[in-house]
Order: sequence, then C-alpha cells, then structure tokens
Amino acid sequence: MTAEAGPRAGDVSGEVPELDMRNIAKSFANIRALSNVSFSVRGGEIHALMGENGAGKSTLMKILSGAYQADPGGEIRLRGEVVSINGPLAGRRHGIAIIYQELSLSPNLSVAENIFLGEEKKRLGFIDRKAMEAAARPLLERLAAPFKASDRVANLSIAERQLVEIARALAGHPRILVMDEPTTSLSAREATRLFTIIRQLKSEGIAIIYISHRMAEVYELADRVSVLRDGSLIGTLDKEEITAPALVRMMVGRELSSFYTKEHRHPTEDRKPVLEVEGVGDGHFIRDCSFSVRAGEVVGLAGLVGSGRTELARLIYGADIRASGRILVDGKECKVESPLQAINSGIVYLTEDRKALGLFLDMTIRENISMSVLGTDALPAGLLNLKAARQRAAEAIRSLGIRTLNAAVTVGSLSGGNQQKVLLSRLLETKPRVLLLDEPTRGIDVGAKSQIYQIIDGLARSGAAVVVISSELPEIVGISDRVLVMRDGHIVGQIEGRPEAPITQEKIMDIATSAASLSAA
Repeated sequence: MTAEAGPRAGDVSGEVPELDMRNIAKSFANIRALSNVSFSVRGGEIHALMGENGAGKSTLMKILSGAYQADPGGEIRLRGEVVSINGPLAGRRHGIAIIYQELSLSPNLSVAENIFLGEEKKRLGFIDRKAMEAAARPLLERLAAPFKASDRVANLSIAERQLVEIARALAGHPRILVMDEPTTSLSAREATRLFTIIRQLKSEGIAIIYISHRMAEVYELADRVSVLRDGSLIGTLDKEEITAPALVRMMVGRELSSFYTKEHRHPTEDRKPVLEVEGVGDGHFIRDCSFSVRAGEVVGLAGLVGSGRTELARLIYGADIRASGRILVDGKECKVESPLQAINSGIVYLTEDRKALGLFLDMTIRENISMSVLGTDALPAGLLNLKAARQRAAEAIRSLGIRTLNAAVTVGSLSGGNQQKVLLSRLLETKPRVLLLDEPTRGIDVGAKSQIYQIIDGLARSGAAVVVISSELPEIVGISDRVLVMRDGHIVGQIEGRPEAPITQEKIMDIATSAASLSAA
C-alpha cells in the first residue's frame, strides 16, 4: 500500500487477531492526542509501531495497558472479545505486559525479588525468597540469562537488567508483549542477542508490539509496521513494503533525501584549522591520535563500538586525563585538563548520555540553558540575573525550535529530541569555536534528527569546527565533509568527501575492519 492510503491495521485477512483496537480516541483537556486509531496484532507476530515523539504511540499503549482510559466510542478486542481494561492490574490479568524504555527495577533487590515484585511468594505470612528463586530459574533459562536468580540487580549490566525486565513480564504469562525502544542502551552484540529472544517469543505465539526509532531494527524484525503521526494512523505496511523512504514519508510527510542536505560549502584547503589535535593519548588505550578540523568543516568520527571514539573526545574535552599530546584552538596551544578549561578555550562536548551526564532533568529549561553561563549572568553580590536567563531561554526556544509551553517546564518532561536541543543550546551559550557532538541524534525520532542536522549545518556555516561521533553510518555519510575512522584506540584512516569520490558506508567499514591502516581519497 502507499504511505497515505489510509489505515489498514484492522484487516488481518479473516484471521482473528490477538489484539484489535478500533477507533481509539483520547483527549487531554482541549488537546487531541489520538484520533480514531485502529491497530491490530496477530499472535506470533512482531508488529512495529513507529512515529515521531508526540505522535501518540505512548498514549495508545497506555490505553492498552489500562494506565489511561480511552474516550467513548472505541473498543478493544482480545481474541475477538470486547474487553474493558480499567487499570494496569486489569491489563496484566488480560495478558498484557509492557517493558518501558526506562527500566523500572530495584537495584538493591535480587533478580528473583524484582521478577515477583508486588506479587511475592509467601510462606506463613513471610516472603519466601527460596520459592521465588525456584520460580525464577525456568524463566531465566528460557532467556539463556548468564546470571542467577539470587544475584543482586545492582551488579548486572544494562543488557542483563533488560533480561530481568523481560523475565518479569513473562512471569505473568503474557499474550501481548509491548517493548518500548528496547535497544537504546545496548551494544550491537547485545541487541543481536535481544533479537534472538524476541524471535523466540514470537515462535511461542506471543503477539509483540515493537516501538523503535531505529529503521534497521524494524527491517530486521517486523512482520508489519504501523505509523502514527499527530495522533492519527497514517497506514500499515507489510514486510515486503517496508522501505526507508516509505517510513520517513509516513512519519514526517517528506522524503528521506531531504534529511542530509548540507547548505554550508565544503571548506577549502586554504582555511586555517580551528582545532588541531597532535599525538593525543591516555597512556593506556588511546594512542597517538592526530587530526585537524577547519573552520566550517564537519568531520565525522566513525568506527566500531569500542574503537575509542568517545574516549578520544573526552580526552580533548578534559573529561579524562590526557597522558600525551597537544590541543590547539585557532593556532594557540590550550591547557585542557578539565571541562572548565576546555570551555574557556572554546571547546564544548555534547555527551552521548544526555540524561545521566548532560541534563538536570528536575530543573527547568531556563535553568538548564543558563547553567554554563551563570557567571556571565550574575548581578552584583552574586545574584542571578533572572531577566537575562529568561531572554536566553526564550531565544533558544525560538532559534532551535524547542517544542514546549514555556521555559519553566522541567526538562525531564520533554521528548528526547527537545531534550537534546536544550543541551545543545546550553553549549551554544558559551560561543564555542569547537563542538564535539557524541551521538547527537541517539534515541530521537526522524523529524527531530532532521532538525539536529540543520543545527549542525548552521554551526558549520557560522565558521565553527564540528566533530560528530555517530554509530549510524548513513548519518556520518550524510552530514560529514570528511570522515576519520578509528580502530583499537587509534585513527587508522580518513575519507575525503569529494564529488568524484564521495564518502560511502562501504569505505568506512573497509577501514574500520581492515588489518592495515588506510587513507582513502
């Protein structure tokens, strides 16, 4: 079907679906969150649900789980029967389990205690930990978990904790399993292992709703894809119809080809370098890294997971101790032994983990944006200049297109894309000459990605030197003027983007995986 051909999710060719949501609508005050959405999933099917942040995916799933109640007029059918799901407990009784993007485990408890949290097994009125561990073992064996039911969750990796979440969901014998952005914090190897588990659950007849922004995952896993936009179902594609252009057009209403269009001109060789990195290393893993970035240039830093990209950026920024090498900005050597010294030298760093290391989620947009320039805004006697802070926030909201009611909204309540814009705006308030952007579009939807690309393009046009670290090769290829490739803590090659010899994913992977260093023109 074409992208705009209209909803087809309820049509399962005569087969009674495990889940059939019909004409679901939801309003909050005067805001329409969902408009007559119909969505169905068969047993033993992986049905991807996609859409930009704010499209209505979470609202639809919260109605399914019982956390929200739909407006009158729609209905939910499970295996053909109309049901009323008037709360999360009712949702679980109907065999519906949701694994949210933000894991909700108690690190101080054991694996078994987390699996049965709220439904503890008891003996003579006391919690029976041995019984819970015994009941947890077959669940963990089913997932081939590399840890024991008695292990403390605090000692597990992120990927292992996710297995605990899945085991907790399976403990309720679900017929429908919703997974919300499950690979956000996983490495490629961990994600591959998760996909194996998802396929296993599918083979057991479980209906799986898979929410993700990552198209490669959808291509690999999904039997069907439904797309929401502005609270409405745009359409549903069968597996053979799923393509990147079709999905992007459905999600944002425009073509994929417009995403990576660069407006800034490729910097000429006679432009002086803004950033020069000479022989930088940490004395352990990162060794003898040298490169330069000219004014107006976007340099991509690519490589496999574990190649040292983030570690190199943190050395340049002073977040980690540098054992060797020099860093120059505009031809002047800089003493960069801390992030504050880096900022004072004109270097800023956008962390890959905005929630844990970048933002103050409980503080307002205005407070987050002003955090790096408190001294600049200070009044006599050390008082904060609230007027200046309000002006900064208002200008950032306007210029970066941050979608919010006002600057007094807490950052934690924003979508991932808008959180990233707030973090970028804080960095830009320092008027940097060099920007190190580590996974700048991780965990945000395609529409927000396009806006981030425009911001990066604007920074380059303003004469800044931009380094972009990304695990997404199409992103690196699309926005970079030149690509540096790392392997085993060292820069092993570079690719110049020229009309006669453009940057390609194949060239990057060839250098990243080759046994010998390589420089491609």
